[in-house]
Amino acid sequence: MDDEAQLAVRDWLPRTAALLVGTLVLATAFIAAYVGALHQPTPRDVPVGVVLGDQRAQAVMTALRARTDKIEPIEYDNPQAADDGLTAREVYGVLASRPDGGLRLTTASAAAPAATDVVAQVLTQAAQQADLPLQVTDEVPVARSDPRGLVPFYLVVGYVLGGYLASTALGLKTGTAPVSLPRAGLRIAAFAVHSIVLGIVGATIVGPVLDVWHHDVPAVAAVGALTVFSAAMVASAVQAWLGLLGTGIVILLLVVLGNPGSGGIYAPEFLPDWLRGMHRWNVPGLATDLIKSAVYFDRRSMGWTVTGLALWTLLGVLGLVTATIFQGHRRSVRATRAAADRPEPPAPALSDR
Repeated sequence: MDDEAQLAVRDWLPRTAALLVGTLVLATAFIAAYVGALHQPTPRDVPVGVVLGDQRAQAVMTALRARTDKIEPIEYDNPQAADDGLTAREVYGVLASRPDGGLRLTTASAAAPAATDVVAQVLTQAAQQADLPLQVTDEVPVARSDPRGLVPFYLVVGYVLGGYLASTALGLKTGTAPVSLPRAGLRIAAFAVHSIVLGIVGATIVGPVLDVWHHDVPAVAAVGALTVFSAAMVASAVQAWLGLLGTGIVILLLVVLGNPGSGGIYAPEFLPDWLRGMHRWNVPGLATDLIKSAVYFDRRSMGWTVTGLALWTLLGVLGLVTATIFQGHRRSVRATRAAADRPEPPAPALSDR
């Protein structure tokens, strides 16, 4: 092998090894996260509301809590507060006494059908043991065309995918870090247009095309646009600072950990401890909760999810802008050093006269 071929191999081998190792790490994390989180979902501390002073309902909840940790009682001062907690997605159901001596369980299956099924099953058994008739009413039912309640999650997967793929595509074409602030502004504007279009397309597919939801298409489109833009800006900022390594980190955060930790496949109360609270801060979890709120629930339940996505978007914009400034400064320093190291051309010789 000649010297040129040896140099080519020495240059190719480390880069290829680094890429393959990174891929192996991501694939291993993917397997561990998905299998570890989803292979045996076990409900624990599923919140159910009960009104203080409702002795019959409180007695059943207290006895149930002493036997199992599947249900966690959440106490409210009055029935109106408990109903508000249901529509604000603080609880999956509310247990209350009926005037005829029985119990009434009001659920919201749109929050997570599997969770409300567990609540109904456990409380039905508890009511039977207490010799009390139980009436179950689904106050916020999931759409009939989405009986498992997975459409919000799958829609968010598409939105997030569209966001970070757009960032990756532009990064491969024009560089992960824009060469100037005006170019950074153009990139942000391009992401904004892309996000609006994809938000509308996604809402149209799950609305008029597939007829999953018959209402709130504009709200879903708005949530979708915010989700796409947030994912694109986060990915763009990380990639601008870290280059190719940033793409791996983005996949780790938004896909490997983001999807199982979103609470979209199984409710957070079904997940292992290390994933239970992730949906409150990661982009897929915030977006999934926000779509459920926009389609089914009281607008008051949208407060933190909108704020969380807006914060991620703002951090992404700031990250991209600061990376553009930093990388531009580095290029300027390198150019200055290269010019200083370049030998000056010899002065022209003076001709004798």
